[in-house]
Amino acid sequence: MHLHLASIDPRWALQAPALQALVDALDHSLQDAAPEAEVLNRLRPLLAQLVATDDWLPATHAVPHPQHYQQYPLYVDPQARFSVVSFVWGPGQVTPIHDHTVWGLIGMLRGAEYSQAYRLGSDGRPLAEGRALRLEPGHVEAVSPEVGDIHQVRNAYDDRVSISIHVYGADIGAVRRSVYREDGSRQDFISGYSTFPTSLVP
Repeated sequence: MHLHLASIDPRWALQAPALQALVDALDHSLQDAAPEAEVLNRLRPLLAQLVATDDWLPATHAVPHPQHYQQYPLYVDPQARFSVVSFVWGPGQVTPIHDHTVWGLIGMLRGAEYSQAYRLGSDGRPLAEGRALRLEPGHVEAVSPEVGDIHQVRNAYDDRVSISIHVYGADIGAVRRSVYREDGSRQDFISGYSTFPTSLVP
């Protein structure tokens, strides 16, 4: 699925200049083949600017599911070089321990979430590294194979929805990734994207 910013709904696309600025910066950064650290340094303040206000996210990208988190595409590059995604966490929802295999930035927009980093032991079992990091609105955190790529994320609240905006160096919905079990087993998966509620699609 390849969705462009303006093709979702021009009425809200034009109301999100910070999102357009982020997409433009992504396009530019990846055209000149900048190193990962430079790309992350360029994009971090732009994602921070995007999540500094909470008046631009369309209703279609903010709907929780009663059983699991939602992953809605905001922008997917036609060449699959990058993607911008809205993650919507229902009360108490949590991911399995998983990786990304590409660089990513997580910007907290609404509510809060905990991100617990892991490393793999010699037997393949995931081992927690330090305490879980709490992300509050405006907070931006990086993940990648270079800086740490395995984590588990959960909504910090048991009574409200939380939303974070993620940027990845690929079409994350099409990337083959892995879930890590406590017994050391590993399961590959491709996440795809959540379906927009039909009652809210223009």
